[in-house]
Formats: sequence, structure tokens, C-alpha cells
Amino acid sequence: MKQHRLAAAVALVSLVLAGCDSQTSVELKTPAQKASYGIGLNMGKSLAQEGMDDLDSKAVAQGIEDAVGKKEQKLKDDELVEAFAALQKRAEERMTKMSQESATAGKKFLEDNAKKDGVVTTASGLQYKITKKADGAQPKPTDVVTVHYTGKLTNGTTFDSSVDRGSPIDLPVSGVIPGWVEGLQLMHVGEKVELYIPSDLAYGEQSPSPAIPANSVLVFDLELLAIKDPAKAEAPEAPEAPAAKK
Repeated sequence: MKQHRLAAAVALVSLVLAGCDSQTSVELKTPAQKASYGIGLNMGKSLAQEGMDDLDSKAVAQGIEDAVGKKEQKLKDDELVEAFAALQKRAEERMTKMSQESATAGKKFLEDNAKKDGVVTTASGLQYKITKKADGAQPKPTDVVTVHYTGKLTNGTTFDSSVDRGSPIDLPVSGVIPGWVEGLQLMHVGEKVELYIPSDLAYGEQSPSPAIPANSVLVFDLELLAIKDPAKAEAPEAPEAPAAKK
């Protein structure tokens, strides 16, 4: 199945690459040309994220040219199957290595972070630091809360932020990743905290976004704005925030 997806992606990319010796020869004026470029760009990004960043664009173009021109293919089907399998294996090995490196880096980050002033580590391994204290009510697992947040990787890269969008979100306390479920119940309305969430309390090896590598420790600046009145609160849809439980 993965081989078929890879083949389909390569075919789409080749629509853009076919007949082009370099980027300078590509015109991006008409809607069709721009859309074609967009297809190639999106597929290229997808392939790169899966570790397929060493494809030969000239060979791709040759393949589509032979197919469209109904020429005899230069490789037998069994050779192609073998090549796809080798490429997929190499990509999986790269992703495994990246995942292992992320896990190692995350472990060290948490070990070092635990020694910093004001950082508390819970029994689960969740770490948090109160940056603005308040004495409001604390949410229960059955509550719906209103929050503002900024999600970052340990290198400081922001992957999502309701603050940047200028719009807080409502979410069910029990409908988010374990690190948030625990963290929210430790907070009081009006408080701001930094949550440092181990990968096993976030997404582990299954990332919901290319912006979040597998096995990543996640850092959230989180502000608890309100606990919704159960009588007035509508059941919220699953939030688009990366904290949403998948």
C-alpha cells in the first residue's frame, strides 16, 4: 500500500517536472500553471517529510515522458517494485532514526528542565511552572474550559498558537492529550503556566502534524481563562489545537 501511495505521489510530482530541465524554464502565469506548481510543491513537501528527499527529478520526468509517449518502459515491473521497496525502507530507517534522536533529546530536556527553579514534576512525569498565580476555581474532568495557549517544541519553534490567532478556544478537559488533562486540573482560573509534556503524555510516535516530530516533548504556555457554565455551554467540537485528543 505504501508503495502505491509513493508511486501516486511521484506521478503527480512528475506532472510538474516533466519536460523541465530547471526551475527557470517553468512559467507560473496561468491558473493551470500555478495549480500545477502547487500540486508539485505540496507533494514534494509530503515526500520530504516522509524522508523521500532524494528522488531524481530527471528520472521522474523521463518516466512520465515514456508513459505519455507510449514508449517501451526502461525498467521491468519487478525492478520497479524492488526499487520502491528499497526507497521506502530507506525512508522508514531515516524516520526511525529521527524518532530515536527526538526521544533522546526530549529525555535530556526534561532531566535538565526539572532542575530549574519553579518547575514541578508530577508522578506522571508532567512538568509545569506557574508564571501567573491566581485563586480561581479548578476544573474537573467533566468541565469545558476556555483557554489561550502557545505550543512550542523544545527548540522554541512555535507550531500552533491561539494567542497568535487572537481567539481563545473552548475544549472539554477530558477531550485533550493526557498532559493537558492533568495540567488543566492543576490550574486555577486566571492562572498561566508553562506545561512541559513528555511524549508519552502527548502523541508519542504518532504525530498529528508534520510540524511536530514523533516522540517530541511539547511545551505549552497555557492560560486558563474560564470554566464554562454547564447549563450554558454547548458541547464543543474537537479543537483544532494540537492538544486535541486524536
